[in-house]
Amino acid sequence: MGAAERYGILVGGGPAPGINSVIGAATIRSVLDGVDVLGIYDGFRTLMEGERENVESLTIDKVSRLHFSGGSYLRTSRANPTNDPASLDRVVETLHALEITGLITIGGDDTAFSATKVAERAAGRVRVVHVPKTIDNDIALPPDCDTFGYQTARHVGVRVVKSLMVDAQTTSRWFFAVAMGRKAGHLALGIGKAAATTITLIPEEFGDGQVRLHSIIDTIAGSIIKRLADGRPDGVAVVAEGVVLGLSEGELAVLDGVERDDHGHVRLAEVDVGGILKTGVKARLAEFGISPTIVAKNIGYELRCADPIPLDLEYTRDLGFCASRALSEGRNSVLITMQGGSFVPVPLSSLLDPETGRTGVRMVDTGSTRYKIARRYMIRLRDMDLKDAEKVSRLAGVCGVSVERFVAEFEHVALPPAEF
Repeated sequence: MGAAERYGILVGGGPAPGINSVIGAATIRSVLDGVDVLGIYDGFRTLMEGERENVESLTIDKVSRLHFSGGSYLRTSRANPTNDPASLDRVVETLHALEITGLITIGGDDTAFSATKVAERAAGRVRVVHVPKTIDNDIALPPDCDTFGYQTARHVGVRVVKSLMVDAQTTSRWFFAVAMGRKAGHLALGIGKAAATTITLIPEEFGDGQVRLHSIIDTIAGSIIKRLADGRPDGVAVVAEGVVLGLSEGELAVLDGVERDDHGHVRLAEVDVGGILKTGVKARLAEFGISPTIVAKNIGYELRCADPIPLDLEYTRDLGFCASRALSEGRNSVLITMQGGSFVPVPLSSLLDPETGRTGVRMVDTGSTRYKIARRYMIRLRDMDLKDAEKVSRLAGVCGVSVERFVAEFEHVALPPAEF
């Protein structure tokens, strides 16, 4: 492309390891191609407010070592230009005023949706490409395509959970580690499976229907009882924060008064998921005279701005390079992906759910071998435990109740026979 080209780069949504690497790689390739690059601070908010001064000319010298660091050089925001047609118009007007011909957006599903709508509004006057970013790993990409930042977040999360596992065994207590992830359980499952924690609970396990808090509590309580029957008073449960989003209507009171972001999502960081489960499990076990020490621990903010591991470093440099390449090739309204080591542009429109019109969310496939293996290794009550006379007798003995009562109390959370 010629010198008249100018690209803008902005970041939306929550932080994720590797943002700076995308910014650096996209800038370097663009500058080498003779294109000016403007970094837009604070995401779409700057464009929505028409702040032409809240930008910076990016050069190779400025970005050449950004890739090693976490956080976002350009900061980020959750501003949503799709709530108001006037906001979309102002975004496009500001891009024109800045003489930006191509926009690289870096973000999750909400930012991808905003990018789609900006591209529609600009009608080709500004080309838009999106780089998928989120530690939640929940953008509707092909199955083997991670969102960048996920692997680093999992890596750091495993280190945190490993320490909790040692502490749990040393002090004979339980930790409930609540992992970020909003609706999907990818991060919780990735951490729990890699660390081989006692149990991991994700929203997808409970299906598309309403979730009973009682079922979640009894599932965890059953694991604690089973561990006690095996002589272990300790354990670590990794729980995806999104399990509370599926609570039945009568139990949603736990979310009353909680703020929502500009995209309408519950700010799950403000919901004390760990505290809710800790209180519920302790009360349930108290019915049987069991009083474990339980500590609730949120895991998320420690992960989002971590320095990226080499896997994410390489991945994000590829994504940034290909974002610049896509614009130089005249592409518009596409998602940047690497599939099988090759650049594959995906139309942003293909991410939209035909029923809701919103960007689709990729959930954990509970029918996959990956998930079934994870669940097979968890310490959980199983149907075969309740049918084995010796095992169920020990379980009932821990609770000080008859076998018949124990089965009646917990058979609703017992897992069916393993498929393999």
